[in-house]
Amino acid sequence: MTRRGWALFVAMCVIWGIPYLLIKVAVGEVTPATLVFLRTAVGATLLLPLAAARGSLAPLIPYWRMVLLYTVVEVALPWLLLADAERRLSSSLTGLLIAAVPLIGVLLMRITGGERFEGRRVAGLVVGIIGVAALLRLDVSGSDLRAVGEVGLVALGYAIGPMIIARRLSSLPSVGVVAASVALTALVYAPFGIAQLPNQLPSLQVLAAVATLGVICTALAFLLFFALIGEVGPVRATIITYFNPAVALALGVLLLREPFTAGAVIGFGLILLGSFLATRRGRPAREPSAAAVRAVG
Repeated sequence: MTRRGWALFVAMCVIWGIPYLLIKVAVGEVTPATLVFLRTAVGATLLLPLAAARGSLAPLIPYWRMVLLYTVVEVALPWLLLADAERRLSSSLTGLLIAAVPLIGVLLMRITGGERFEGRRVAGLVVGIIGVAALLRLDVSGSDLRAVGEVGLVALGYAIGPMIIARRLSSLPSVGVVAASVALTALVYAPFGIAQLPNQLPSLQVLAAVATLGVICTALAFLLFFALIGEVGPVRATIITYFNPAVALALGVLLLREPFTAGAVIGFGLILLGSFLATRRGRPAREPSAAAVRAVG
């Protein structure tokens, strides 16, 4: 990996590890609907002009149904559920639960016929599920189960979104898809978000959290992620998924003084190991023949 690739990789590990902390701060003074509206409105304000200047919006029109579906499962619904869940769960626990996304992705790929299950992948799924169970058993109380269910739906949406991109929207400009998604979400949440604005101006801490979510964690993050994909490829770029929860855990413990528990250590360790085993591709069973190489060429 080049020096630029490493810089982009480290930046994305941090940028998509901090939203959980910022959401936890923001929902202390604004409603989940208002937070989603403000975050996507800021992101759309920055991304739409860029996408329009590149001519990345017009190609989306024939695929509007798939773009709408992607918006629902990747942005509109998950960001609302995530904000609502963090009113009861710690930011660090939320980030650790989201670490199960690769496991869900592998399972969905198998169900839809996109992947074969080798012994290593089955073992990875089992280890990852044990990690989630350990995390829930040791760190979640009965009153938090609804919030855990919400985070589970978020993880499901985050696993479905990339499948839609890969199978139905891969030919479209990525900047256009993301700009349209955040803009559509902002439009949908505008009536609710505006109606639920607090009566008095939120604290500077909350305003800074909302602004950072919109500018850094939405607009800049997607642009950097596209650059990372261009630098190292889509497969290696997804490795950031393994590091984002660790950043969320560290920030929650250090800045919000959230508990650093045995459940977090054991659960995250098992989820990380399971995700690595389940998503790692094995070597091909045999080398392709010379005729096959020529045919592909």
